[in-house]
Amino acid sequence: MFIETEATPNPATLKFLPGQPVMGDRGTADFVSPETAARSPLAERLFQLDGVARVFLGADFVTVTKANGADWVDLRPQVLGALMEHAMAGRPILAGDEAEDDAEDTDPADAEVVAQIKELLDTRVRPAVAGDGGDIVFRGFRDGIVRLRMQGACSGCPSSRATLKHGVENMLRHYVPEVVAVEQVEA
Repeated sequence: MFIETEATPNPATLKFLPGQPVMGDRGTADFVSPETAARSPLAERLFQLDGVARVFLGADFVTVTKANGADWVDLRPQVLGALMEHAMAGRPILAGDEAEDDAEDTDPADAEVVAQIKELLDTRVRPAVAGDGGDIVFRGFRDGIVRLRMQGACSGCPSSRATLKHGVENMLRHYVPEVVAVEQVEA
């Protein structure tokens, strides 16, 4: 098994590509601490490594964010070893209930606008964000404000706020006149 490693725009995060599906078509999973990783044997294993601060599972990649003070020179080979060991042992990526909190704050009267927003996010934004080792998740739309959650490499990335404000917000406002702003929400 050969696992590729790619840099991301977030210097604290590396993207690992194992050459096989990770989450596949089951969506994504973002683990912000060891306590949140109970539903993923893979994330639990990665959090056992000293210096791992966050784990994100994408369709065909894993992004790992290092803690302040950790060094990729030491941590990268450990992550590669843990990923290889997990895959070779045939352990599951997720165990038990795979449901994640999908709560969205929307007004039923805005269903058509919300559908437009989600379509634009799915077709124009999410593929680009996944390419950088992350994801962007719709969390709500009220009073013209779209609420989005950044995950993986995008969470905590120095350029994520600019991406949201100048990229995503401008694009949504262009195609959906009801959108007046985009806000980032935390988990």
